[in-house]
Amino acid sequence: MKKVIIIIAAVFGFAVMASAQPKAIGGRLGYGLEASYQHYLGAPDFLEVNAGLDLYGGEAGFKATGTYNFMFAQPSWTPRGEWGWYAGPGVTLGSTYYNDDHRFFFGVVGQVGLEYKFWFPLQLSADLRPTIGLCDGEFWTNGLWGGFIPTISVRYSF
Repeated sequence: MKKVIIIIAAVFGFAVMASAQPKAIGGRLGYGLEASYQHYLGAPDFLEVNAGLDLYGGEAGFKATGTYNFMFAQPSWTPRGEWGWYAGPGVTLGSTYYNDDHRFFFGVVGQVGLEYKFWFPLQLSADLRPTIGLCDGEFWTNGLWGGFIPTISVRYSF
C-alpha cells in the first residue's frame, strides 16, 4: 500500500511540476510554415517541438523537428521584457521533394537564435537551423548556405 501511495504522489508531483513550467505556442516561418511549441524544462533551458509544411524544393512536404536549447545569455538591453540567446541540438524527420519525387528524410539539426519575450504574453524569435542528414540514401542538407534555414517565430507564452 505504501508503494502505491508513493507512486501516486510522485505522478501527481511530476504533473504539478510540468504544469508550473513556462510554455509557448505559436508558429514559425522559414522554408515552410510550422506549428511550434516550447516547454521550459529547467530555467532557462527549453525543449522546442515543431511540425509543419516543408516548402523547400518547390513541392510541399512534411517535417517534424525537436531541439533541446540551452539559453547561454540573457542580456538586459531593454527595461521591460526579456532577451535571450540560445543554441541547441536536435533531430528532424519528414518528407521532401528530392530527386524529382517525394522522399523520406532523417537528420540532425543545430539551432542558434535570439528571442524577445514581451512584458505581455508574446514572444518573438529569429534563428538559424542548419539541417544535415540522409534522404533517398544520399547525404542531404536543407536550406541556404549548406543547410542553414533562417526562421522567424511568433508565439503566445503562458
